[in-house]
Amino acid sequence: MGSQETEPRPSNIIQIDQNLLETRLDRLVAEKVAELLNAMLDAEADEIANAAKYERTGERKAYRAGHYDRSLTAKAGRLALKVPKLKGAVFESAVIERYRRREESVEEALIDMYLAGVSTRQVDDISQLLWGDRMPSQTLSDKLKKVYGEIEAWRTRPLEDEYPYVFMDGVWHKRSWGGSVENVSVLVAIGVNAEGHREVIGVAEGMKEDRDSWEQFVRSMIERGLKGVRLVVGDRCAGLVATVGSMLPKARYQRCMVHFMRNVLSRTPPTHREWASAALKAIFAMESRESALAKAEQVATEMESRRLKAAANCLREGVGETTTYLLDEFPDGHRRRIRTNNMFYGRGSRDWRYCWVLAWFSRVRAVVRRVVGDVR
Repeated sequence: MGSQETEPRPSNIIQIDQNLLETRLDRLVAEKVAELLNAMLDAEADEIANAAKYERTGERKAYRAGHYDRSLTAKAGRLALKVPKLKGAVFESAVIERYRRREESVEEALIDMYLAGVSTRQVDDISQLLWGDRMPSQTLSDKLKKVYGEIEAWRTRPLEDEYPYVFMDGVWHKRSWGGSVENVSVLVAIGVNAEGHREVIGVAEGMKEDRDSWEQFVRSMIERGLKGVRLVVGDRCAGLVATVGSMLPKARYQRCMVHFMRNVLSRTPPTHREWASAALKAIFAMESRESALAKAEQVATEMESRRLKAAANCLREGVGETTTYLLDEFPDGHRRRIRTNNMFYGRGSRDWRYCWVLAWFSRVRAVVRRVVGDVR
């Protein structure tokens, strides 16, 4: 067989150096942003002086005295700015705060890296790569102290509204500390006010889910003004149930329906789990508490006939406090939302982010202690 002749490749193929292109584009963007900011600074100087540069007018209030160089680290990179100087007036810019060297979004991004567990050296390398500048350790310390102060103020704020419904639970969050990972408990309370707005009204980090911790947690909210509670929704935690009965005597307790169903199903063999799940859902589909309790007894009897005695006992033991939401004092339109505290876990709910905000608070404390010491 003869050798196949290959067509010669054309010599004029355009080859693009992607890294070089991106570098040039980044530089071009930074230059254009700097030009825009410098033009805005000059416009501000004209407004303060009440006259344009070199303009002859009797209404002039100040005179130009050149510029001074100043760098600003922004998302576009490190910008070289020329800030106007004035004679006869102080140049105060609305574009750039006095003495600011970094755009707020850049500082927030650096802090977010620390809070996400990135090491100091890695953050320095990333900031140098992205913006051509590093954040001094003192600046980071000051920023973290400010963040911690804002969180403390939010946690201890007065509770001025009445909250008829309060959802409570303990959220567990993994935290990196000293090279090891440990679980940290965050007690959380989400209140629903009379207008139906939900907000996090209580957070306590590093506490256990025992009675002493729950009492301390609820007492702190009462001291901040918690009032008007008609229903507390939570898991079957003995410490929480006892605390609600003693410290919120006018409130009823609703055991989380989702957790209760999981407890019953955990005592059900896999071969019967599909039937049991459908039967439990039928109980909580009832429109009155009496019919729900009657349906629960039927299901428990059927479970016993299927030799599911443990599941039947669990159902009979907990169905009463799990159907509190069906009492006549709670409106029909509220019942689907107050029968479970699953908002802490379900990403399908718009309130799932509350859980992660609170877990983030735990990480903030860890970072503050590691980087700047305990600021309390």
